[in-house]
Amino acid sequence: MPSPAISFEFYPPKTDEQRAQLDKAAAKLKSHNPDYVSCTFGAGGSTLSYTPETVERLHAYHGLDAAPHLSCVGGTRAELGELLLRYKAMGCRRIVALRGDLPSGMGQAGDFRYASDLVEFIRTEYDGFFHIEVAAYPECHPQADDAFADLRNFKRKVDAGANGAITQYFYNADAYFRFVDDVRRLGVEVPIVPGIMPISNFTQLRRFSEACGAEIPRWIGKRMQAFGDDVDSVRDFASDFVAALCQRLLDGGAPGLHFYTLNLSRPTSSVLARLG
Repeated sequence: MPSPAISFEFYPPKTDEQRAQLDKAAAKLKSHNPDYVSCTFGAGGSTLSYTPETVERLHAYHGLDAAPHLSCVGGTRAELGELLLRYKAMGCRRIVALRGDLPSGMGQAGDFRYASDLVEFIRTEYDGFFHIEVAAYPECHPQADDAFADLRNFKRKVDAGANGAITQYFYNADAYFRFVDDVRRLGVEVPIVPGIMPISNFTQLRRFSEACGAEIPRWIGKRMQAFGDDVDSVRDFASDFVAALCQRLLDGGAPGLHFYTLNLSRPTSSVLARLG
């Protein structure tokens, strides 16, 4: 039986210190033989240059198959078209197409309003060249009108030409299985890979989760509190818990795991070590 596909997400560094951290993480995580790695696209257009530079470094310097995120926010049709040409020239064959979040103080969303519009654009301009991944939200997108509207929006992205999906991170496996069952009933057949967030900084995780709508079970927070300043116990518990989540997802039929690394290697490596 083939091993499940493993992939990692990085974000574009903006300082020399961040670049050194990315290089260190990428070098260590490469030993896990990822199917590919992805690179995020920041808000406000700032990474119209940072993302392709990082993708090129991951590809040329680290020898990784790098998939850039492409967002509707912060780019015109022409600018995004130029980026796609650049990625094609680099040899990228996979794109993660997202709507993106409009940053504070920015009034212009760009030429594409929804991720489905961006997917349709990529499919029309480069039909068959790029493998297109989109986002999925097992616990519902925080801005969706309701759960059924969220499912319809996801189907719209697949109908526009998406080849697969990566979910927002979650800590409730049942939410993932329910989401997959729901979209299968709508006729969606593409692979849906669960996004995994290893737990390193719990305060930071709680802040991220409040912003993106990911639910952290109350008992996890209470357990973290109980450990207090015992850093080793916190790390062991976090790795054990996330590894058990991953195992349940794989046992339940998940086609792979996509790790949100935050440009750190240790938390993800600890989880993978427990998975064997």
